[in-house]
Amino acid sequence: MAEIVTNTSAAQLRHAVMGFRAQGAAKTVPQNATQTVFTVSAGRILITSLYGLVSTIIAGTTPAAKYIATPTTGTANDMCTTLTITGDEVGMMWQLPTAVGSALVGAASTGKSGSVSGVGGWCGQIVAPGTIGFNVSAADATGAVIHSLYYVPLDDAARVVAN
Repeated sequence: MAEIVTNTSAAQLRHAVMGFRAQGAAKTVPQNATQTVFTVSAGRILITSLYGLVSTIIAGTTPAAKYIATPTTGTANDMCTTLTITGDEVGMMWQLPTAVGSALVGAASTGKSGSVSGVGGWCGQIVAPGTIGFNVSAADATGAVIHSLYYVPLDDAARVVAN
């Protein structure tokens, strides 16, 4: 099959299909706490994809992870339920599910590094201005994660920055 040649770069295509990207540097996982990984400002966003990539192996007494949206005005909301991440190796990924209240989806549940299964299409969760946090439940959790977020601004001035 012949390759289709276009003047569109991979970044341009990704931007058109998935929206803007915010990505932080590797962050040590919090210990029985929530750390802010993104700040949403000046309007609502539609999340098309939110995922974490393990950059240092995860250890500890059964750490479980989830993402939490905390609006500037209002109450914090769990964006998903937890996924046990004990022993997740470098290269494993976790992705926010489409439905709020569903478990964080991860390679940890399949035992395969470098792939996320069970997720199709856009995430579709809408987040108000405030923060998106990453919560890990074990007081002795160790390891590091790179968080990436793709989003479409629903309000003209809406922006996201990685913390």
